[in-house]
Amino acid sequence: MIGNLQCVVLDCPAPLELAQFYQSLLGGTVNQPDPRWSLDDDWATLHTGSGLVLAFQRVDDYRPPQWPDPARPQQFHLDIGVEDLDRAQRQVLALGATLLDAGDGTRGWRVYADPVGHPFCLVRDLTGPADAVT
Repeated sequence: MIGNLQCVVLDCPAPLELAQFYQSLLGGTVNQPDPRWSLDDDWATLHTGSGLVLAFQRVDDYRPPQWPDPARPQQFHLDIGVEDLDRAQRQVLALGATLLDAGDGTRGWRVYADPVGHPFCLVRDLTGPADAVT
């Protein structure tokens, strides 16, 4: 082993605003003091209750992914387990997400974009309730 994953970093035009979007979706603490990162206008973090850390880095000429266009690929995505897809969809849309693919109604997941275009999926969580969507 060479190292441990510390966080997932997302490029974006406005780090604090995107951190707050994901905080509303996942819970946790925005810009929690942490000696691993220096927080400023170009960098924000979200420490989630599960221990996962997301970081948000300002990119001046940010170009969002265009799902599913391979010329501007998604670069990464998050799968977020939810108890009720319909309720979770209403909540993420109210936060500023965009529905990209609702599927045909028979599968257990849907694709969205966060406010700056990063794709993420809401996935029916069959293991139990998810605190993030209650």
